[in-house]
Amino acid sequence: QVQLVESGGGLVQAGDSLRLSCAASGRTFAFHTKAWFRQGPGKEREFVAAVDWGGGLTYYADSVKGRFTMSRDNLKDTVSLQMNSVKPEDTAVYYCAAGPRSTYHSGAHSAKAYDYWGQGTQVTVSS
Repeated sequence: QVQLVESGGGLVQAGDSLRLSCAASGRTFAFHTKAWFRQGPGKEREFVAAVDWGGGLTYYADSVKGRFTMSRDNLKDTVSLQMNSVKPEDTAVYYCAAGPRSTYHSGAHSAKAYDYWGQGTQVTVSS
């Protein structure tokens, strides 16, 4: 069974740091574009960050730029999202996604571009 499994969510205070991870099983995603999306209460799913298959290129939503850092380890087939200086508005369920290699250069911010999704991990930031 092909799976992406997120971990690392939890309850933190504003200004704290948190690190999310996403591990793959069932097949390799080492050559896929990877991304993080989030869905806050009563909101639509929104793009957070993406990384190209090689890990050398990253792309962030304006709302997290300068605070979040996405990285990947293709040997372990994992991706991470380091979240610093979190804010209450970062409260959401965070989803890991994988898409075709070309996705990074064509629609990386669109959820429709991704074929595989994890179940999500809850991040709650208190003020």
